[in-house]
Amino acid sequence: MELVVGGHAAYAYTAGHAVAPGRPTIAFVHGAGNDHSVFLLQSRYFAYHGYNALAVDLPGHGRSSGTPLATIGAMADWLTAFLDAAGIEQAALVGHSMGSLVALESGALHPDRVRALALVGTSAPMPVADALLNAARADRHAAFDMVNIWGHSPAAHFGGNTVPGLWLMGTSLRLLERTRPQVLHTDLNACNAYQGGLASAAKVKCPTLFVLGSRDAMTPPRNAQALRAAVAGAQTVMLDGAGHALMAERPDAVLDALIAFLDGLMK
Repeated sequence: MELVVGGHAAYAYTAGHAVAPGRPTIAFVHGAGNDHSVFLLQSRYFAYHGYNALAVDLPGHGRSSGTPLATIGAMADWLTAFLDAAGIEQAALVGHSMGSLVALESGALHPDRVRALALVGTSAPMPVADALLNAARADRHAAFDMVNIWGHSPAAHFGGNTVPGLWLMGTSLRLLERTRPQVLHTDLNACNAYQGGLASAAKVKCPTLFVLGSRDAMTPPRNAQALRAAVAGAQTVMLDGAGHALMAERPDAVLDALIAFLDGLMK
């Protein structure tokens, strides 16, 4: 699906399904330096089971044109504009890493548009190491290497892809290598600068799910404790042994958590 948002082409993967009025909608929001493809399994399942599933490419990412947005708030406003362009009044939002902050901020800024939140691999604040920021600013390949190494659990460094013959680390690295210059730095800087997470979490009134990896080195579960406490009634699924790249390392477990959470709310 390709729309025009803010004068630029904006893409969302829909698993080949047209948006249907009256169906519940789930929007999936990727993390820094990623695109819609990180949610292929999850979005495809929901698209084939009675939902409008929109895995978006944020501006400057994947098949969406324009420049990457510099703040989490701007991304949240863009996401609402995308839903407007798609004719969607309300959606559940599933966000990973940076995308989880976008979903959280959307829930605070546009509560009437958000039916539920699923925050995958999240924390607030979401600080980024100076070494990574500096490498990304210089467009050095080392930035991709750092994200890839820190983003996977120790076990995932040695294999574990659920699809035989595919390499977890290599697939994730290639996705990062496809990003345009300065996209990763803009994304990481937006995460690092975002300080309103706890205040926004206190404003969230919709059902909320946290999906966390026990071996996540980029957004450690301990860093999500205050955020989880700030969202009234939030549920948590902890995936033992998983790192930050949850949809790659544990695709079925993430999907199962989303099904259990969303099917009861949306249908």
